Amino acid sequence: MKNIVLTLPTLILMLFSSLATVHASEEAPAIKVQALAGGGLHLLQGRGGNVLASIGLDGVLLVDNDYADLGPAYEKAIAELSQSELAPGFIINTHWHSDHAGNNEYWGYRGSIMVAHNNVRQRMSTTQEMPALGMTVEPSADIALPLVTFADSIALHFNGNDIEVQHYPNGHTDGDSVVFYSNDNVVHMGDLFFKDRFPFVDLGSSGSVSGYIANVSAVLARVDAQTIIVPGHGSIANRADLERYLDMLKTTTAQVYASLDSGQSVDAIVAAGLGPQWESWGQGFISEERWIQTVAAER
Repeated sequence: MKNIVLTLPTLILMLFSSLATVHASEEAPAIKVQALAGGGLHLLQGRGGNVLASIGLDGVLLVDNDYADLGPAYEKAIAELSQSELAPGFIINTHWHSDHAGNNEYWGYRGSIMVAHNNVRQRMSTTQEMPALGMTVEPSADIALPLVTFADSIALHFNGNDIEVQHYPNGHTDGDSVVFYSNDNVVHMGDLFFKDRFPFVDLGSSGSVSGYIANVSAVLARVDAQTIIVPGHGSIANRADLERYLDMLKTTTAQVYASLDSGQSVDAIVAAGLGPQWESWGQGFISEERWIQTVAAER
């Protein structure tokens, strides 16, 4: 066996290559996977909004696709589930925000067709101001824009499921859609449902607290005790969870309005708070203070 002599530069290069590999492994985001009804539906969770994957003989269909930097991680997770290198044939965007549609461009270059409400394409193709977050969002690349859009609803028939994509106006945004998988009794609500948290109502995107409440009420009327509900953020839910969410929306909104009508300022309402029963709901993206401010802004 020959002796192998390594020079100092070679050793240094090998060391840095090894460290880079370890670092990349440590930094690689993990996608949490949970199988749902029928074996063909899977909940995928990264850092942003919940992703619902349908995998079967027709290929792959996604509802939402998380932040842009997680594209490769989702591609790996989907390849493992589908045991193929196929990109999703279709991707349904529940709305335009980047934590739900951030990988449109990534998948667009791989041949995926995006499906969304008309207003999603309009907002993604133009500069958007988000005053609540202090953000300006530049137009998306053409490849990221939905190729199939609709005004009210659209139906897809994929992997043995009849899929209804229904628009609900002026709630979280003006382009929200809820996706109903009728055969498996599964519903993806997008950001019309932040499980056990105060919601973000994007007033700058023509969202509305009153519209949000009306939309949640409408979806609640369509589900039963066996329905599996995928919220935009949070763990898998059921009808009781959605009822509790709607109760929070109605109760806290009425409380803020009553306080305003009695002459209290928004600052005074924030200082008093909404009560101990809602304390845990403000530990997510939207604090109690921001929720009160959002409700008051519509009064």
